[in-house]
Amino acid sequence: MAGMRLASPLLALREGYSALAVGTLLALFALTQVFLAMPAGRYTDRHGFKRPMRLAVGMASAGAALAFVFPVFPVLCLSALMTGGATGVASICVQRHVGRSAQDTTQLKSMFSWLSIGPALANFVGPLVAGILIDQGGFRLSFACLACFPLMTWLWVRHTLELPPVVAQPGGKKGRAWDLMREPMMRRLMLVNWLLSSCWDVHTFVVPVLGHERGVSASAIGAILGGFALAATAVRVVLPFLVAHLREWVVVTGAMLSTALLFAIYPLTHSAWAMAVCSALLGVSLGSVQPMIMSTLHQITPESRHGEALGFRLMAINASSVFMPMLFGTAGATLGVSLVFWTVGTAVGLGARSAWFLRPPPKA
Repeated sequence: MAGMRLASPLLALREGYSALAVGTLLALFALTQVFLAMPAGRYTDRHGFKRPMRLAVGMASAGAALAFVFPVFPVLCLSALMTGGATGVASICVQRHVGRSAQDTTQLKSMFSWLSIGPALANFVGPLVAGILIDQGGFRLSFACLACFPLMTWLWVRHTLELPPVVAQPGGKKGRAWDLMREPMMRRLMLVNWLLSSCWDVHTFVVPVLGHERGVSASAIGAILGGFALAATAVRVVLPFLVAHLREWVVVTGAMLSTALLFAIYPLTHSAWAMAVCSALLGVSLGSVQPMIMSTLHQITPESRHGEALGFRLMAINASSVFMPMLFGTAGATLGVSLVFWTVGTAVGLGARSAWFLRPPPKA
């Protein structure tokens, strides 16, 4: 998906499509996940790992292959919907399987810390491979290669042993998705996750604007964002060795407070080096959060509804990714990007209180 997110907009721009059309194309990668996340979560709860993964692999590979056969804008939109949706299904499937495989909370945090390295590396490898192949052989060669990536995934996971199905408790009635939000812990977790996801989005969206206002070159802005991604990856590499000494709510609360502080400082920086330092520190802060959020989610939801809870979380994050950039853009144009940073930073700082109470109940 990361490779398609680079290749598809570049092809659309080469064909003369507007920035609005390209923005719509990029939004489609997240849009499918908004609508597929909940059904995919329930499907994985019923069918386990392999069947949903086969569907995801087939849909992702077919989406990239369609772009290879018909490299025109309407098909690129369809490919975005297919590859984005498939990635969402695969994420829920893998996260549920990993969460159920853990033997205790320490192993749960460790496994999710290792797992979170995957998307970080994908955001580097996918665009790099796609860009090199576009330069060497054109867009069709890039799409053909990207269509093979999901098939490689299936080669790696096809022998994975299915875990025993979860047996529903006798007399328990089937809950609806929104019933999950009746639990105070789940509401706190979704609020915290949404705030931190919004921080990620606002940093990616606003830093180029802020850098342009400060007269920072395009290459320096790219390096600032690259430093953020590298820092987020580095902290996820370190986390598995530290999880035995970390508590989820402490890490998340600390990340929210430090993010609020960095967002307060960011608009006051004027040099590329100062922005790069803030960006790297923000990468460490936000990069540490996802494994802790995933660990907490698996501890506070019933095992029979892990897939549904993961789908709910993915739906909320992708809905935010679709709509928040438009809100940030409107606010930035009207009020200035500095105020956007300070407003989001204040919201995150206030939300730290909810994170502090994200303490899973003690086991009986």
